Amino acid sequence: MPSPATRADDRYHHGDLRKALLNAARTLLEERGPAALSLRELARRVGVSAPSVYHHFSSLDAIAVALAEQGFTELTEGLEAAPIHAEGQLAPTGHAYIAFARANPGLYRLMFGEGFRDASKGSQAVHALRERAYEKVVAGLRTRLPADELPVAALFLWSLAHGLALLMIDRQVDAGADAEAVIRSVLRLAGVGLPPSA
Repeated sequence: MPSPATRADDRYHHGDLRKALLNAARTLLEERGPAALSLRELARRVGVSAPSVYHHFSSLDAIAVALAEQGFTELTEGLEAAPIHAEGQLAPTGHAYIAFARANPGLYRLMFGEGFRDASKGSQAVHALRERAYEKVVAGLRTRLPADELPVAALFLWSLAHGLALLMIDRQVDAGADAEAVIRSVLRLAGVGLPPSA
């Protein structure tokens, strides 16, 4: 148990040491990826001793799960803010999904298990947030498809957005000067389907 003096020092120096540690972890993720996370480095960055970190997180995995919860919260909020058109247009949801990944590539990788398998499924909060994100995808399909086709269609769209997001953040797609145009074109094609073969 931390002593009252230690807890007071944490609050004095940081106001909220837990928040400071998560902010430092987010920065480290985006600088060097999930493999770079370490309790010692986070403690160094926020200016506390390594044991102080354990007052807030029992392990590095606990930090990873907390980061995944943050990430899925932000992703879900972005998806929920994307409009659903009466005709069931899917591009705004896909665009919001890919935009989140491009803005937070290190966090996005961690959310889906890179280096920390439990971060993508290790808490009820993560599971609930993933369900909310999935529901947003399904909502855009309900006006277009019968109920029995929704699960496979939602998986298709999620797979497409996830794959394109990873290709873009790993710089495996030559998007030229206009990455946004590439995203719009791919999502538009997903919405209308491939043309029939000749």
